[in-house]
Amino acid sequence: MQNIIYNTFKKGSTTYFNSSIFFPKTVKDDVFVLYGFVRKADNFVDSIPQQAKEFYLFKDSYYKALKGGITNDVIIDSFAGLMKRKFFDTAWVDAFLSSMELDLKKSKYKSMNELLEYIYGSAEVIGLMMSSIMGLEPKSHIYARRLGRAMQFINFIRDINEDIKLGRTYLPIAETKLKSLDKDYALKNKDIFIEFIRSQIRLYMEWQAEAEKGFAFIPHRFLIPIKTASDMYKWTAGEIYNDPFIVYEKTVKPVKSRIIFTILKNFLNKI
Repeated sequence: MQNIIYNTFKKGSTTYFNSSIFFPKTVKDDVFVLYGFVRKADNFVDSIPQQAKEFYLFKDSYYKALKGGITNDVIIDSFAGLMKRKFFDTAWVDAFLSSMELDLKKSKYKSMNELLEYIYGSAEVIGLMMSSIMGLEPKSHIYARRLGRAMQFINFIRDINEDIKLGRTYLPIAETKLKSLDKDYALKNKDIFIEFIRSQIRLYMEWQAEAEKGFAFIPHRFLIPIKTASDMYKWTAGEIYNDPFIVYEKTVKPVKSRIIFTILKNFLNKI
């Protein structure tokens, strides 16, 4: 059972998986259940071709489990148990599934407000669930949402090229000088593209700075893996800020050794 959850999470997120293994065991097990559920849903909508039928079966099974039914899907049944133990708001999961469903129907976001609605369900509610797992007080929730938002936004910037291959453009460009984020167009409009990407990273930095105010609510032992993941996203942002065209060359992700080094540094520095 644990192997299925473990492998689902591990395959889906290098940075957060390698940071999360440093949570205390009780919290780590719950984090793995949460991200196993999230990654499985995300995999259905991000596959090529998309697995719409499988996603809707997954969604139906979740609602069956929510009502007390047994689905025999270890990821769904474990998540339903986690929800009850940690008092997740069912509206958080509804929002998450709604955003995942949008990936089956929607390919472009025309405004930041439109994108932020998607990000709320795809990332901010995950921050709220993490807060519940760690037993944080409600006034920390706004910062948990901001951290989820910031991390998701960097993913959109980092994955521009990959998302284009999936037929998606998350970053709104309707009110900018750009007409496309395709590589060929970007290369022909280098200055405009560079300024756009850097402006988006500056927006990320604003959200990240706000999110970090919430670190004061997190016990030190829980904070180490969270701050490490946060530091790795800031590293990713810095790499792209320095060379915006790197997003067309590779997926910018820290190697495992960098993550482990940062974990140790955060532990020794007592943050």
